[in-house]
Amino acid sequence: MMSRSRVRTSQKSSRVSYDMRGPLAAQAERMRAAGEDVLALNLGDPAAFGLPPAPEVVEVVRDHLGRSCGYSSAAGLPEARDAVARHYRDKGLDTVRSCDVYLGNGVSELAPLSLHALLNPRDQVLIPAPDYPMWTASVVMAGGRPVHYLCDEASDWCPDPHEVARRVTDRTRAIVVINPNNPTGAVWPREVLEGIADVARRHGLVLLADEIYADFLYDGIRHIPLATCAPDVPCLTLGGLSKRSRIPGYRMGWLALTGPRGPASDYVAALDSLVSLRLCPNVPAQRAVETALRVNDTPALTAPGGALRVRRDHLWRLLTDIPGVRAVKPRGAFYVFPRIMPGKYRLGDDESLAADLLHEEGLFVVSGSGLGPVSPGHLRMVTLPAPDVLTDATTRLARFLDRRRTTRPPTANQGRNRPPRRPCVGSTGFLPGERRGRRSSS
Repeated sequence: MMSRSRVRTSQKSSRVSYDMRGPLAAQAERMRAAGEDVLALNLGDPAAFGLPPAPEVVEVVRDHLGRSCGYSSAAGLPEARDAVARHYRDKGLDTVRSCDVYLGNGVSELAPLSLHALLNPRDQVLIPAPDYPMWTASVVMAGGRPVHYLCDEASDWCPDPHEVARRVTDRTRAIVVINPNNPTGAVWPREVLEGIADVARRHGLVLLADEIYADFLYDGIRHIPLATCAPDVPCLTLGGLSKRSRIPGYRMGWLALTGPRGPASDYVAALDSLVSLRLCPNVPAQRAVETALRVNDTPALTAPGGALRVRRDHLWRLLTDIPGVRAVKPRGAFYVFPRIMPGKYRLGDDESLAADLLHEEGLFVVSGSGLGPVSPGHLRMVTLPAPDVLTDATTRLARFLDRRRTTRPPTANQGRNRPPRRPCVGSTGFLPGERRGRRSSS
């Protein structure tokens, strides 16, 4: 007799969500299939927005397909690992050797592996808020507990290391740093990174540095690898080719270990075991690593007049011209994280805001609440599309908001709604009482 009992899911999986490809994404696909016009600004996929990879990167993969049918070593091809190690030595991480590099099928594979090797049940990992939800989900699935530390919108979305330190308990094992940041586009300065590194140093924590957007910088901003601020702290730096080389479909990322070898030896052995379980990374994509790291055309895209610089400026300007919408200008990556200020419009929570935008205007964005604990009214939008597409997107958003006005607009010229800005500071920039108040309201 056939069993009719329901298949139970794990309790861990019930605490996992990924709004970039969640129920709203499924609804957007159904709308497209029905012939509706859907403008999707939910995924950071450069290839989808007319930004193809360098031809040399594609050619080297194609030319080596015949020699890429078998497995590589579990950690990756020696020549590809060598190329990544040289890449980080050129960035000032002089101790990185090829044996410190693990290749993987994107950061989204290596991040969970690194946490499974580290965490015991109920161990805690500090994660920035807002966050990229892959990190929160990976901590949960590894049996740990994500604990968020606040990034301050009024300080260009930078955290206060004192706030990070207050979150540490006897169960804390690691601190995640996403820099340049997804979803805010913030690039954290040295004093913030040194402050976080000092927290890890004092409490014996591992640093997990997600630096997949390290090459996407604007306005003369310089990216500082977290590991250079913590040569005496175990640090895992994660990067890859998905964004830098605009080949996210190839699924090629890496993890580089720095810091003292002796104290981390057991962790490295556990990581070796877990890496071997997946047999090997994508071998054809590994063939691209050496060429892709040599051919770096990203600076031309982010420089004045470059396609990404133009698109970032265009979207930010259009958003801040909408009454009641504020946005910190992103200095890195390719996202903007605007906030619709309370009181001007009749809006529900963030989930209903994103759902209503999709249903009424065919505009698909990611709700702020899907990116960790943040104040209401935020949305994440990618800056990758061409300017005319971004104009269309902001026209839809403005039209949607206009139908929900609580008051009629004044006749005087509107000033741009840019948030009051304080400099992005390290450990001394905020009064403790002020920080506690902001945290409780987010």
